[in-house]
Parts: sequence; structure tokens; C-alpha cells
Amino acid sequence: MNKSKRIKELVEILNKASEAYYQDAKEIMSNYEYDGLYDELCALEEETGMVLANSPTVNVGYEVVSELPKEQHESPMLSLDKTKEVQALAEFAGERTCLLSWKLDGLTVVLTYENGNLVKAVTRGNGQVGEVITANAKTFKNIPLSIGYKGNLTLRGEAIIKYSDFEKINNKIEDVDSKYKNPRNLCSGSVRQLNSKITAERNVNFVAFALISAENVDFENSIEKQFQWLEEQGFEVVERKTVTENNMEETVEYFQEKIKEYDYPSDGLVLMYDDIEYGQSLGTTAKFPRNGIAFKWEDEQAETTLKYIEWSPSRTGLINPVAVFEPVELEGTKVTRASVHNISIMEELKLAKGDVIKVYKANMIIPQISENLTKSGVRDIPETCPACGGHTEIRNDNGVKTLYCPNQECPAKHVKLYTLFVSRNGMNIDGLSEETLEKFIDAGYIHEFADIFKLDCYREEIVSTPGFGQKSYDNLMDSVNKARNVDMPALIYSLGIPNIGEANAKLICKYFDYDIDRIRNAEISELVEIDHVGEIMAEKFVEYFANERNREVLDNLLKEITINKPETNNNEQNMEGLVFVITGSVEHFPNRNAVKDYIEKRGGKVTGSVSAKTNYLINNDATSGSSKNKKAKELGVEIITEKDFLEKWK
Repeated sequence: MNKSKRIKELVEILNKASEAYYQDAKEIMSNYEYDGLYDELCALEEETGMVLANSPTVNVGYEVVSELPKEQHESPMLSLDKTKEVQALAEFAGERTCLLSWKLDGLTVVLTYENGNLVKAVTRGNGQVGEVITANAKTFKNIPLSIGYKGNLTLRGEAIIKYSDFEKINNKIEDVDSKYKNPRNLCSGSVRQLNSKITAERNVNFVAFALISAENVDFENSIEKQFQWLEEQGFEVVERKTVTENNMEETVEYFQEKIKEYDYPSDGLVLMYDDIEYGQSLGTTAKFPRNGIAFKWEDEQAETTLKYIEWSPSRTGLINPVAVFEPVELEGTKVTRASVHNISIMEELKLAKGDVIKVYKANMIIPQISENLTKSGVRDIPETCPACGGHTEIRNDNGVKTLYCPNQECPAKHVKLYTLFVSRNGMNIDGLSEETLEKFIDAGYIHEFADIFKLDCYREEIVSTPGFGQKSYDNLMDSVNKARNVDMPALIYSLGIPNIGEANAKLICKYFDYDIDRIRNAEISELVEIDHVGEIMAEKFVEYFANERNREVLDNLLKEITINKPETNNNEQNMEGLVFVITGSVEHFPNRNAVKDYIEKRGGKVTGSVSAKTNYLINNDATSGSSKNKKAKELGVEIITEKDFLEKWK
């Protein structure tokens, strides 16, 4: 084997997987496979002494890509070295007292408190530079906005969404393709929202796992004392156990048993020396601090036989492969299916019907295939769509192969598309479940969106449909008639334009002054000027309305509905072009969101942090030593009180 060539291959593969996972929230390989390749790379680098500049063993994370303000951390946030061996944990601890705690699977956030108040929250980002999310952090479900301690405090913790909340949120999403893949992805998107209201609706929790600094507090050289002090200040602190090498195995077993019903996502454990000075004296490597080590679960695996690959069509045309295998028991439950994600992963596994495979539960939760023992080679990719019988095609999207049905008349696309159309955030039509829509489409009652508003032509047929009756029909028609009056953003969302969610539909409608003709004739150059609308999204939007059939469907729909006029903004646009930052408590408004609304209705813009583009910082305590005040003074930004603000723009 050419070892230098293999190192280059591994670096490219792992970096591509990391970029897909952290920046695009896409999974192109399993955690198990990633860890195996990473360990192979580490071994080759140690053996050869060759370490590439872009190796994932050197770099920490990826540059964040969003419009949130960015800020450099005072010190780099390094990752911990890791092991899957309990014995390695015991050897690390030796006779020294250590703390063993959960390694939570969310988004790391750094909090700063001054004078007892939360003044800043920054994500981990790439370990060097993070994103400022202070407004969002203040909506976290369990975070203290003020604490008894009045000195400067900095701590780290994990923003997480519980499995129970994750399931509730996903259950409200009727479109299967729009459901979130896992709590971590949902949490990452929630924490980095530009609209803190959306963050608040997601029930994000914060669990502290490290105290960085606290002025003039004696912790008696103990991390456990730090944790106890943080709990006294009102923080939820990560669950931990005191361990040495003597009780390591039984303590790990405690966590392994508890995770089966634990509501917080966790991908392992963290072991830290309790002795702060000793841990600091050990220093760091280029990538890892030496005062701690991470333990990743040794996943319980089972051998089974692959019965077949089930191909599941979706409204976007993507046909998803799902492995169906002989039942096996993992982590106390029976498992028969696992998503394979795409053709690229199938090819890596050389997966086909009849193969003997090893399966496991990633993080003890999500069924995955770890290994194919017989590797027959991929031969089960269907040439025809399971839903419509039309020819399929394999597409290569940034190096990832996926199976598509290009037939625009595919029933699977129609059913899913109509399910989205009638959903709560779309036209909000009760009584049309996916099953009912499928029946009506098959019966020929519905060929396009406008036909839903003509279902009264089939009253007798519908009333006699199994599961229906006169009352169900009456309720359905009431809902249909209510839907004839619709807000423009709901209409645009309901069309099922690729990548256009509810929030983006609102932004696009507002930008084009709720003018349907301007919206349907929008150009890419116009759309990319809108916050959160990137080039790919703009291209898909323009492509949708460039299709003559789509325009015809919309024209027919517009004959059946009335678009509600948005509330007229009669406020003088006297803040046009001005950028404000709001900090501290308010007195004349009910809350800071009310101030933000006041400014935006008058043409101004509100951001979360002070920059060179800021015109005014609104702070009733203009003499405070807060970080925003300091930054404003450094940049020459005018600091005004709420009273000054109202006098200037009443």
C-alpha cells in the first residue's frame, strides 16, 4: 500500500464528510465509518510522520457560514482526544480523582456574565471564531439571565434539544421530507436563527460543562467545586460521577444503562482530572488538551442478513434507500430497518440483497449498518420508480450519488406535494390526510391544486367513500371554503417550491411588497439580496416559475382563492438605512422585541452586536462597563437611552 497516497485519500474523504455534517447538516457516512477512517489516518500519520496541513487531526472544525456576527474566542476551544476502551479511561485516571460526565451531543456555546447579567453568548464555531447568538441564548429554556454573582464569569456548555421535544417538533411537520434528521441538527439550526422567536419555540436547553473564569472565587483547586458553585448560581450542570481507576468500569456501566432512557442526546462520556492545577500543568498538544479525554460508546453490534433494499419515493423526486433485514435485538429493542441514506454509501458498503451485515445503534439510538461481511456488490438499484413505473436516474450532487424519479406526474410527488399544500403552515385545510389525498387523486377528483376547491362536484362519491360520511364531507368543505382566503406567504409556501420554507416565503413576500406578479417574475439577482436567500435557493425559485405548467397551476389556483392584503404600515419611514443595537433592560416598551418591532416598522434594522455598521446603541445605562458599551465607544458609535431614542423618533 502506498501510505502517503492513502493519507491524502483519507484526508479528502474525512474533510468532505465533516464539511457535509457541520456546514450542510448532511450525513454522507456513518459515525462508525468516520471513526474507523479517522483512526486509520491517525495510525498512518504516526507511522510515517506525514501530517498534511488540512488533515482533520490538525484542524478543528470548519468556518461557520451564516450572517450572524462573528467573534474570535480569547483562547482556542480544542477538542478532547478520544477512546472507546474503558481500560484506557482507567489508565488515564490512575489513582487521581477524576470526574466522569456525559458528552452531550448539541452545539457548544460560551456564555459571559457581567455584573450578574448575561451579556454575551458565542457558539464554538471552528474553535477559533464563533457566532454571536446572545439574543437567542436568552430564550433558552433553562438559562439564568441574571445571577447572584456580580463579577465577570465565563463558562461553556452545550445547547441541546431533548429527544422528547425533538419528537414533538417533528410530529407537527406533515411533510416527511421536511422532518429533521436528529436533535443535533435541529438544535444547531435553532441556536443560529436570526429570529430569536424561532429559537424560543424550539425549547433549547443549556447544560454547563466547564467554568472558564470567575473573578475572585476560590474553588479550592477543584472542578467539582466549580460545578457545585455554578449550580448555586442557577445553572443546570452536566451530570457527573467521581471516579478513579478502581470504580471506572462500574461507573461507565451506570451511564451506559441510563442512556437507554436519557432524554438528552449524548454520544459518549468525558473524563477530567478534578485537580485544576494538575490538569493545567499537563498543557496541550496541537489539537488536544491533556487534562481530559472523551469516551465514545462501544456500540453493541449484531449480525443479520439483508432481506432487501426498500426504495421510498418522496415529493422532491428523491428515492431513499432503506435496508430491511432479519430482526435483531440492539440496546434492548428489536430492529429490522436502517436508512442507508444514498447510493454512495451503498457502494462503499458494496451492499446487496442476501448480504450478511453488522448493524448497530448510533449513540445507542439510530439504527445504522457498520459493516458488510459478504460484500456482494450493489445490484439492486431500481431502473423504474416504485410509485409511477417511470425510468429513474442517478444524479451526482457534489460527489454524492442519489436516485431520482424525473417524472413530474409521479403520484408520490403529487401526494407529498398536496400534503404540504393543505398543511397547517400552507393552506391549512383540515380533513385531507395523506391517505385521503391519495384516494381522491387515484379516483380522479384532484389533478391540480385548484381542484381541491371544486371537490363539491364529487359530493355523492366522497360521502360514500370508506371512512367518510356526510359529517366528514361537511367539515371538509367548511375547511376548504375557509382556505379560500389566504395570506400570501402561506400561499407561496404551499406551492412546494424546493428549499422554500415558511420563513423564507415570508421574507420573499415582504421584499416584493406582497405583489404576486413581482414574486412569480423575480430574478436571481433580486432574490439573493434577501436575507437568508442564497444563490441555490434563488435558482430553484426562478426555475419553478419558469416552468409553464407551474405558472398555469398557479393561475388556476388564483381563480379559486382571495389573497389577504397585508396590514398596511402607515409609519413614517424615518429610520431607513439606520442600524441599531439594543442592550440592557427597557422601561418605556414592554420588552426589547417591542423596540425592535418599532424600529423595523419605520425602516430601520436591529442587529445583535455592535459593529462599524452600527449607528446607535440603545442602552438605558449608558455608563455601564458592558462589552457592547465598550465596543461602541471603541468604534465611535453613539450610545443613547430609551428616552433619547423616543424623543428623536417619536
